[in-house]
Amino acid sequence: MATISKNTAQLLVECLENEGVKFVFGIPGEENIHLVDAINRSTKINFILTRHEQGASFMASVYGRLTGNPGVCVATLGPGAINLLLGVADAETNSTPLVAISAQGGLDRLHKESHQVIDLVSMFKPVTQYASMVLTGHAVPEMVRKAFSISKRDKPGATYLSIPQDVEMAPADPESRPLPIAPISVTQPTASDIDRAVKLIAAAKHPIILAGDGVTWKHAEQYVQQLSELLNIPVATTFMSKGVISDRHKNALGVVGFMRKDYENFAFEESDLIIAIGFSIQQFDPKKINPRGDKKIIHINMFRQDTDSHYDVTLNIIANIRPSLAALIKALQEQDIHFEHRKPMIRAMIQKELTTGAASNAIPMLPQKVVSDTREVLADDDIVLVDTGAVKMWMARLYQTYLPNTCLIDNGLSTMAWTLPGALGAKLAYPDRTVVAVMGDGSFMMNSQEIETAIREKLHLVFVIWEDASYGLIKWKMDMELQHHDEVDFGNPDFVKYAESFGAIGYRVEHADDFKTMLKQAVSAQTGVHIITVPVDYRENLKLIEKLGNTTIRL
Repeated sequence: MATISKNTAQLLVECLENEGVKFVFGIPGEENIHLVDAINRSTKINFILTRHEQGASFMASVYGRLTGNPGVCVATLGPGAINLLLGVADAETNSTPLVAISAQGGLDRLHKESHQVIDLVSMFKPVTQYASMVLTGHAVPEMVRKAFSISKRDKPGATYLSIPQDVEMAPADPESRPLPIAPISVTQPTASDIDRAVKLIAAAKHPIILAGDGVTWKHAEQYVQQLSELLNIPVATTFMSKGVISDRHKNALGVVGFMRKDYENFAFEESDLIIAIGFSIQQFDPKKINPRGDKKIIHINMFRQDTDSHYDVTLNIIANIRPSLAALIKALQEQDIHFEHRKPMIRAMIQKELTTGAASNAIPMLPQKVVSDTREVLADDDIVLVDTGAVKMWMARLYQTYLPNTCLIDNGLSTMAWTLPGALGAKLAYPDRTVVAVMGDGSFMMNSQEIETAIREKLHLVFVIWEDASYGLIKWKMDMELQHHDEVDFGNPDFVKYAESFGAIGYRVEHADDFKTMLKQAVSAQTGVHIITVPVDYRENLKLIEKLGNTTIRL
């Protein structure tokens, strides 16, 4: 008779090790103590104890976004699992690989009303690509492999496993082993699709490239740049793909996705063909760049896009992005197709905003100056996480980005308060790089408890708070549409004292020159958690809208 040497929780951890998991973020509960104990016994996985399950899911999401390997977060049943839900949904809408695991009540009580028991699988199904319950330890190797495989597929996303308490602690078959990981096949484009794409490009007068975050996932940045240079056509990116072409490149236009028309939209108005690479309509409404739905579109991605009247695709090239672009470039080189791309004023106008802002000595600081100073201090490969709110609009538009995955923006679910915990995931993914999280004061207070986690884990992190004592983006929207605002203003604690109460280092900008000095000091320290509060003048928001509304660009 075989000797039982491990329980289901230990088998599950063996499967996590097999998947290459290095960190698990979460909080233990009564119903998952065996899993947490098994993780702590692992020599390959570190358990990162968080202060809120929401923070755990955001950490896992950013870790997955930067590494390409699913981040893993765990929680207990009921309220713990529910707290994971926001970050899981955020990962799914951002096409980020993540595996969430929670406890559940024992099988002996799932058929009836019971303490802390709700139908978690049904709750997670709408916000994941796969959600299921482990009913027997024998299924663990298959279910874990499936959860990771689905999470990393052509359109990455979130998956979820629920483990009942009695299943977790039950003996596992000593012969059970993790399943081998099969190599991922690389799909190739068809010759006929490439031929059609060449003909569409040859017939165009003003083609433009729209690069989405799929370019980053498939590491196809060099191909996008090569295609742009070969044809001599401009490249615009989504918020989530900033950096796939360097803002120093002559063909880089900047981002599209602003809530009102921005400079880049003029380039799309002139274009008659959009070459969309790695783009998904969840990143922003294509109506902003194709309002009449009359432009031809070549869609190059691993999956077909959902139906949208403003994204009526002329040609789908559904295959791995890198070989698709390589084949297209080769075919275009044989045809010698080239466009007389007239350098637009767009880049010059963005630089003018930054230069004008940088010269300001006003307090509260102009958003343009805060962006300019941030860029000046940070190295090209430093990682900046930009939270949701008015801060996102300014950073997305103006923060010059030179490498992929160095300016992270959430434009899927666009949730608030992901950057502070997310910064921990980023630092664990890239411990040798500086990580700065930029957020509004509203976002900061929603997940500031994770400051303690960062200090306990001895991470060097910099948090920059754009302070205006208001939910600034909503105030902006109200002032635009209603000509007044309601219920958006609040009070703040003394952020310096608040930082110090955790053991962090707090700064408050009193003069316009302070910020750059403080940021340099925080970055160069190489240790500790640094929190810089910057009063920001958001009266610039409406000035920007007025300016853009009166702007005309002759290309």
